[in-house]
Amino acid sequence: MGTEGHARLQLHTRLEKWALKEPFHITGYTFDEFEALVVTLHEGDRFGRGEALGVYYRNDTPAAMQVQVEALRERIEGGLTRQELLQLLPAGGARNAVDCALWDLEAKRSGRPVWMLAGGEAPQPLVTTFTLGADAPATMAGIARGFPGARALKLKLTNDELNAERVRAVRAACPDAWIMVDANQGFTRDSFARLLPALVEARVAVVEQPFPIGNEAWLDGLDSPIMIAADESVQDHHDLPSLVGRVGMINIKLDKCGGLTEALAMAAQARELGFELMVGNMSGSSLAMAPAFVLGQSCKVVDLDGPIYLRRDPAPSAIYEHGRIWCDDAIWGGPLAAAA
Repeated sequence: MGTEGHARLQLHTRLEKWALKEPFHITGYTFDEFEALVVTLHEGDRFGRGEALGVYYRNDTPAAMQVQVEALRERIEGGLTRQELLQLLPAGGARNAVDCALWDLEAKRSGRPVWMLAGGEAPQPLVTTFTLGADAPATMAGIARGFPGARALKLKLTNDELNAERVRAVRAACPDAWIMVDANQGFTRDSFARLLPALVEARVAVVEQPFPIGNEAWLDGLDSPIMIAADESVQDHHDLPSLVGRVGMINIKLDKCGGLTEALAMAAQARELGFELMVGNMSGSSLAMAPAFVLGQSCKVVDLDGPIYLRRDPAPSAIYEHGRIWCDDAIWGGPLAAAA
């Protein structure tokens, strides 16, 4: 994507902070706000935007991401292509923000939405999980009841002895919901084996990232009737081969793999290797959800609930209704620009 026939491209970067409505607990972390990097590429009266939060457990912070992007200012403003970007930045939030901005700008230039540029069909609303942070069982059950119309729930579990009670409490509160659990690396083989009967009894469909990064061998020979999904253990396409036969599902996040370009290629490779697909998020506003929504059209499990936990989600915003998410082209990736 060169600059011939176009106004001079100008790069703008800024850091945004998103306060959460309530503190959010997972294994080893408690969050009360998230910081994001927003990249905008201006070209005359057109612009493309991308938002990324990075990968907190890899010290991929928005401030560090901004430095990475600014270091490429001359290359980006000179007309960097998405394929060239793959060679210049590693997987992570910086590449994600720039890649998504390039996709958005390309949609504005071409007059065609990103989903069409990516070779997809017209998007449809997607059933999304609504995530419950690890908390007291009764608290989690109460929060679950408070998601109007939720059809799918994702329970964050942690490395303590309350997990079985958490799962039972939420199942009792939501007898018809589809449920998955996410350990965020918090289990051992022994603790997982002890918990498994309760998960089966509660009709849990997926267990995400049960074991720590580096202990993928614990998955070998694991006797689990419930599908195992990899999250932290799979950052980009390089990690896929080592997980064949160990997990059944791959959670693709644009912040991890470094943008929609890599995510689409990674999804194609994962399908060839026999994995089911899941799309997730590192939180963020609707601007971060919209590119993942494009990928989500081909995923079995969709976890794009980040904006509902924010005190403020700038308009235009994703619509959450009847347990589904809908991202209009006006948010990102449409042929017409929303207000910057």
